[in-house]
Amino acid sequence: MGGKPQRLRPIDLAREHGLSTQAVRNYEEAGILPPAARTPHGYRTYTPLHARALGAFLALVPGHGHRAATAIMRAVNEGAYEEAFRVIDESHAQLLDDRRTLRAVEDALRDLTAVPEPAAVSGLDGLFIGPLARRLGIRPATLRKWERAGLVRPQRDPRTGYRVYDEAAVRDARLAHQLRRGGYLLEQIAPVLAQVRAAGGLEPLEATLRDWHARLSTRSRALLSGAAALETYLMQTPTGAPGSGGILDS
Repeated sequence: MGGKPQRLRPIDLAREHGLSTQAVRNYEEAGILPPAARTPHGYRTYTPLHARALGAFLALVPGHGHRAATAIMRAVNEGAYEEAFRVIDESHAQLLDDRRTLRAVEDALRDLTAVPEPAAVSGLDGLFIGPLARRLGIRPATLRKWERAGLVRPQRDPRTGYRVYDEAAVRDARLAHQLRRGGYLLEQIAPVLAQVRAAGGLEPLEATLRDWHARLSTRSRALLSGAAALETYLMQTPTGAPGSGGILDS
């Protein structure tokens, strides 16, 4: 029971996860793995603890991303557990925010499809800025601000230079209005409208929304898998799992 821990070479860790030995060394230097012991000749030697650390990191990456997973492992290996938990909480908060955004987009699209597009009133194939602003219950200055932010793209009347909002621009303005009413910032709305344009309208966007749901579900599962692998690693660290023997346990 009290024998020496099993010694592993860099190649042993690398082969198990399909990595190069240089990648393993890089992970150690980045603080993702605990410092390795050295032989009298200077060669690195690892233990099953390092293998678990590597497994935890690779399990964290799909849900948290490389940067956050690195920050989590570095904090854990430094004993800064609160910092590690903070980064983990931020990833979960971001996922929840993404779900709320998706729900807001779906609600906004549902509202758009329930109301027919307004008829042209400008004599051209579209609306001038004043009539559109009145229909939306906003000021023309707001539409100009959205235009500067890239949310709406009105055309210009070649004779007068006035803004003219065609069907696509009206759709974008209405969708932006719905999302702004839901509390979303302009920088959060811009990627949504880009997806609508890339999909070619609202109907083709349904496939994008299904894919969005699937990606969020995949990330949720990845966060669960990463948490399980990290907990396994924490239980094997010399200090044990955080929370044992702390202030609340005294």
